[in-house]
This record gives sequence, C-alpha cells and structure tokens, in this order.
Amino acid sequence: MIAGAVGTVLAFAAGSALAAAPADWSKVAAKDITLFYPGVSPLEWIQKGTEHGGARALKKGETCADCHHEEAADMGKKMASGQKIEPSPIAGKAAFIPVKVQAAHDGANLYLRFSWKQPAASGAAKMDDKNPVKIAFMLESGGKVELADQAGCWATCHQDSRTMPGAADTKTKYVKGASLAEGKFYDLYQWRSGEKKGFDGHVAESRVMEGGTALVSAEGKQDGDNWTVVFTRKLAGGQGDVALEAGKTYNFGFAIHDDSAAGRFHHVSLGYKLGIDAQADITAAKQ
Repeated sequence: MIAGAVGTVLAFAAGSALAAAPADWSKVAAKDITLFYPGVSPLEWIQKGTEHGGARALKKGETCADCHHEEAADMGKKMASGQKIEPSPIAGKAAFIPVKVQAAHDGANLYLRFSWKQPAASGAAKMDDKNPVKIAFMLESGGKVELADQAGCWATCHQDSRTMPGAADTKTKYVKGASLAEGKFYDLYQWRSGEKKGFDGHVAESRVMEGGTALVSAEGKQDGDNWTVVFTRKLAGGQGDVALEAGKTYNFGFAIHDDSAAGRFHHVSLGYKLGIDAQADITAAKQ
C-alpha cells in the first residue's frame, strides 16, 4: 500500500517536471477575444425571443459568436451602465476586457495562456476580499450539453443561480440533464490571484471546484497593469475531465472576475472552439 502510494506521488511529480510550456510564447498564434460584462442574461433569457432578438437565430443553429463576436465591447457598455438587463449597475465597472488567448500542446499536456491589461478599479466594495482577480475556463466535448455548441458556457448559467436577482445563495451553476457518465458536463479550471492556486472541477448537477485529475499547474503573474496566467493540464483525465485528442475540437469559454468581483459580476466570453491539432477559433498545435 505504502509502495503504491509512493509510486503514485513520484509519477505525478515526474509528470509535472516533464510538463514544459512553450519557451517563447511570441511564436504561438494568439486569438483576440473580448470579454464583456453580461448583466442578467442567463440561458433562459437568451432563449426568450421577446427579450433577446438572437433567440430565433439560436433555434436555426447559429452561434452566439456568429452574431456578437465583433460587438462584445458594445454589449458590455450597455449592460455595465445599466442601460440593458442590469438592475444593479456598479458605478465605474469595466464594461469589457480584451484578452489574448494562446494554446499549445506537447503530446501529453495542453498549455493555455491568457494575457490582458488590468482595467481601472471601480472603487466599489469588494465581493471577494481574498482574490482581486480570478480566471476560469470551461471545456465541453461533443455538444452533449444542450446549446453547448452554440452558446458555450451559457448552458451553465441559469436564472435561479446565486447572485441572480431573487435567486438563493446556495444555488450554483449547473447543467440541465447533467450526467458525468454520459459526458453531459463541463470541465472547469480556475486560478485565484490571492490564494495563488488552481482548481480542477466540473459543472454537472452543480458546480464542483475539486475532484479533477487533469490539472498539472496554474500560474499567474502581474507585471504593472498586465496579467498573464498559464494553465497546464494533461490531455488525458479522469471523471469530470474532458479527455483531449489530436484532430478534435471542443467547446470552450472563459471568464475573469476582476476588481474583487464574485458570482455573476464577472466578464465573460462568448462560446468558441478549441482545437487540438485541428482548425478552430483557438488551435493548440504540437510544439
């Protein structure tokens, strides 16, 4: 038993030691993605034709990014200001955050690098006094979750989730009809600046921030106003982890909690595709 445990520890340590992100990220293609403040726009809202003009396009199979990729900043301005679907606007809240996303792999590990400039602080009360910044991304495989192919992570965001108007504080993000066994879930990773650590979980019947086995490391640093965070995760994984294979694409989305924000008061991306040696919005090519 002891020998087996020691072997497991040594194997993990060896795997971590062998994981090496690209030495020169300037040689890795970058995708510019604008995160925007979403206000109160849960999954139920984007499907409601009387409120969201794009509901009809969703029914026809179009993606949120098809319509909104170029106007994410403008959408954020409307919602952060309270002009649209935000009953409790925060004065001085950043409307959007431009982010560069880069990806690569070495046959064993995926490396995801996010870089952005810190927006001006709003001066509002801190919702998370431990972590000025948090960044998270989700992966989904095969479009098994309803609307994952079109709406990215929006399929986890519901009107009865915590911090939504009138929602219970105990209700987390979740997936309707979730099943880990059937692959109906999102793989979730997060890095927290104050705690200086990464989390490997998933979103199924509820959001779970631990239990995954794919995350190798999550490291972030701030240089002046500039943030850089690099996640390293194994291509393989266990229950609650999306196994990544060369030649395939996966649904991908990410979010930043800036200015000590929490809950729905974050900046989010639309849904995009991450490819492993496959043409996609973001392609992780073997280095």
